[in-house]
Parts: sequence; structure tokens; C-alpha cells
Amino acid sequence: MTTSPAPTTSSVLRPLSGLLLGMFVSMLASTVVSTSLPVILHDLDGDQSAFTWVVTATLLTTAISTPIWGKLADLFPRKLLIQIAIVIFVLATAAAGFSQTPEMLIAFRAVQGIGAGGLAALSQVIMADIISPRERGRYMGLFGAVMAVATVGGPLLGGVITDTLGWRWNFFVTLPFALAALVIQQRTLHLPSQPARRVRIDYLGIVLLSTAVSLLLVWITGAGSTFDWWSIETLLMAGGAVVAGILFVLVELRAREPLVPLDLFRDRTFTLATVASISTGVAMFGTSVFLSQYMQMARGATPTEAGLMTIPMIAGLLVASIVVGALISRFGQWKPYLVADSLLLTVGSFALSTIEYDTNFALVSLYMVLLGAGVGMTMQNLVLIVQNTADPRRMGVASSGVTFFRSLGGTVGVSVMGAALASSATGLLADRRSDLASAIEGLGAHGPEVAAQLQSGTIPQVSALPESVRVIIEDVYAQAISHSFLLAVPVAVLAVLAIAFLPNVPLNRMTTRERAHALEADLATVSVDTGVVPAAARAGGRTAE
Repeated sequence: MTTSPAPTTSSVLRPLSGLLLGMFVSMLASTVVSTSLPVILHDLDGDQSAFTWVVTATLLTTAISTPIWGKLADLFPRKLLIQIAIVIFVLATAAAGFSQTPEMLIAFRAVQGIGAGGLAALSQVIMADIISPRERGRYMGLFGAVMAVATVGGPLLGGVITDTLGWRWNFFVTLPFALAALVIQQRTLHLPSQPARRVRIDYLGIVLLSTAVSLLLVWITGAGSTFDWWSIETLLMAGGAVVAGILFVLVELRAREPLVPLDLFRDRTFTLATVASISTGVAMFGTSVFLSQYMQMARGATPTEAGLMTIPMIAGLLVASIVVGALISRFGQWKPYLVADSLLLTVGSFALSTIEYDTNFALVSLYMVLLGAGVGMTMQNLVLIVQNTADPRRMGVASSGVTFFRSLGGTVGVSVMGAALASSATGLLADRRSDLASAIEGLGAHGPEVAAQLQSGTIPQVSALPESVRVIIEDVYAQAISHSFLLAVPVAVLAVLAIAFLPNVPLNRMTTRERAHALEADLATVSVDTGVVPAAARAGGRTAE
């Protein structure tokens, strides 16, 4: 089977432009509020648990909806689906700007995650329709660049908007970009038609998966703070998550169109890539979410300053993504780069677990570069590896499966790290109670006001605290956040092992559609050679000799 010539850059960039802009909208809407969250939760009277859930709600619905979007991509027109995902995402983001309570913000962020799941899953599936795995590496660099611009520009823009116009405007800034993405996709994204199929939606699987993941995260977030680890709540939530998970597996084994086909795990590439994706998700989402909080809570930075201070991590992500993507396309080798990247991920995660409130910022920057480089080299390439060997008729569920487990890992990681951070901060504040009392007493008339703010349970605005109190709070949160970073190290080591054992399959040069046609031709040839008549021939009245 011969392959078609490699597509020209211009023929790829036209349909890719709307896809890239859609991803930019998704990333910008997520990152533009990252540096503002401490301020937002302070204004809405939210505590550390609310901070974690504002992030976790989006990751949770993203994780749950990703395999659903992937399954729909195998059944319905993908262009229509990605446009629907953009509309859902942007409307929910705009609605979040009108939130009056932490609960409202969490609810709108949960809806936002549904759209984000569609963008994450469908962009990978559509890329496989347009570009072959061998050629895709160089264009992955564009995705890395878009991610880096959104991830760098988002916090900076969010910080400036928060300090000048107010944090609510952060949720409205993506609207013009979203409108442009819809128009460009409508005009440039022309995908090949999919063969007609009878649609079967695994509704029971959707409900069971949502129930299992939701109960697990609610339990992780509340255990040890809202209720005891050994309690009736733990029994109900953890037990319910296990039961729902077992039922989900049983349903998927019997469903005609399963949400997550479990036979995918017979493929060693898919299974190991899934394990590595879970580990990458923990490191990527967990550390990046709490790095912004570290800058503001442990170093007294304003939202704008926090955005500037996280640039080293994004620089590492940008350079690694572009350079490694180009090298993979040029030489067709991917495994050495992924092994190196997983090692960087592990080293960066461990290094960040050692930071304190007064650690030299040059060292902190180096640690962020290592982590960013590890994430940039892993995130997209694990999907690429799975797409390289996946059945083209199941490209949607295979691609979204890896993305789902990455989001799930990130969701659980943020929940666990957030719970550990809250518990550690509470204990450390109790240990420093006498120091705080002395510092507050020395403030004179301003003492009662500062004491009331610290005792309210809400996240304090550290940059506005008096120097004597601020140093204590910074030290407490630096220790709590570094302890939570340490939880990402074991799963990063697991990623190293999973990637090391991935089969080193060369990248092919066919798009998904070309591979599907090749598979149909092979089946037709086998049918004729063995005397078996395809269904289409039998329907036409022809018989085999």
C-alpha cells in the first residue's frame, strides 16, 4: 500500500488555523483566571476547599466528558461537534463572570469543563484526520506555541485585568476570540465525510462513570477536614465510588457501543500510554495550579507579578514542545525524547517539593523550567503514539481515552494535593499561633482587623498584610504547598517506567482516512482471496465462485 505525498504546509495550516484558535480560546479562558483565583475567592469569601473545587470542578467535567466527546466523534460530524464545544465553553465562561458566591463559580466552571473536554478530545481526533503521525510532530510544535502563548499571556493578562478593571472581566475576554474561531472553522475546516453508522449512546456508562469519579473526588476533598477519614461519609462515598466503578466495567463489557471500549487495554501501547498520561496529568495540573498560589501566598506577589513569575515554566514547555516536535518529524523517532521528558518531569516535581518562601528565585525558575520541559514533551506525544497504532475506525475513543486519563489524573491530583495543602496549612497555622498572636499584638489598632481576616477561614490576601504577619503566613503556605508538590513525585516515577516499556513502533505516514481506506482494501482483498463475499456484494446479488 503506497502512501499519498506529504501535504504542503499551506494545505495543512488553513484547516488547522481554526483548530488552533479554538484551543487558544480554551487555554486562555482557563489560564486568564489562574493568577486571580486567590483574589476571586477572597472577594467571594471562599476558603482553601473552595479554591480547590473551583479548579477541580472544571477538571472533573473535562475528564468525564472527554470520552463522551471522543465516542461522539466516531458517530457524528466532528466539525459540528467542536463548534458546539466552543459555544458551551464560552457561554459558561461568560456566565462565571457574574458569580456571586463560590458555589455559583464552581457550578459555571463545571459546565465550562464540558466544553473543554470537547475541545481537548476533538482537536486531537481532527488532527489525525488532517495529518499523518510522522508529519504531525512539526505541527505539534504549533500547538505547543499556542499553549505557551495562552499560558504565558493568560496569567499576565488576567493579572493586569484584575489589578485594573476587576477580576470579573477575566471571564469576558475570550468572547471575541471564540467568535473568530467559529467563523474560521466554518470557512476553513473541511473534513472528509464519515460513513453512515447506527448511533448507540452508552447512557448508562456515562451515568456510572460520572458517579464513580464524582464520589471519589468529593471524598478526597472532604476527608480529614469536613469529615473524618474513618467515618460513615467515607464508607458511603468511597464505597459508592468502588461500586459505581465495578458496575461501569460490567456495563462496558456488555454494551454494543461502549463509552470506553475495555478491549483497548489489550493493546500494550494504549495501556502504558494511559498509565503515563495519568502521571503526567497529576504533575501538569497539580503543580501548575498551586504554583500560582505559591507565588501569591508564599512570596506575597500580586496577580500580575504571579503571572510574570511563572513564565520560566511556560518557557520550558514552549521550547521543549517545538524542538522535540520538529525532531520527531525529522527523524521519526519518539521514544528517546519521551524517556528524557519523563525524567525531567520527575526531577522538576521533586525539586519543587523543596522550595520555601525565601528560596532563591533563580532556583525556583530552574525547577519550573525542568517541569515545563517535561510536560511539553509528554503531553501531546502520548496521544500521538496511541493514534499511530489505533484502529482508524476507533480513533475517537482511542485518542480521547488517553486524554481522559490525563484529565482524570490531573483532577485526582489537584484534589489530593489541595486536600493535603489545606490540612498541612491548618496544622502549621496552629503551630505558629503564638507567633501570630505576638505579631498581631504589635500592630496596635490594626491588630483586630488583621486577626478577623485570618480567623474568617477565607484565603487571605497576603500582599496586603503587614510585614510581621505576612512573613509567618508566607512561611506556612510555602511549607504546605511544597509538601503537596512532593505527592507528584511517585506518580512521575511511574510515568518513567511506563514510557520505558512502551513498544517502539515507528511512526507511519498515513492520515486516519488513508489508513481506513487501506484497511477496507485489505479486507476486500482477503474476502476475495478466501472466497468470502463482502456484505455489499451479497446485497447486489453477486455470488462467489
